[in-house]
Amino acid sequence: MQIVKSYDAKLDSKKRITLRNVYYDYYHVKEFGDGRILLEPRELTKPFQVSENTLKMTDSSMENFNKRLVSEAIDLSAYEDSI
Repeated sequence: MQIVKSYDAKLDSKKRITLRNVYYDYYHVKEFGDGRILLEPRELTKPFQVSENTLKMTDSSMENFNKRLVSEAIDLSAYEDSI
């Protein structure tokens, strides 16, 4: 692997090191017994979120279900052989 940057760093009074010109905001840190520290970049993403409209529709559907305002059962017997 090719070295892209090489510089010396010193811990500050709060035991922090400043990384210069980094491309990522978050890193996964691995510390080894021989003193090596490995930083692997991480991209944090938002977890899957259900839209506000979908939540309203689900709530409405459950209210109708509880009030027994439901459609007739669907006949799926034609598909039983394919399972």
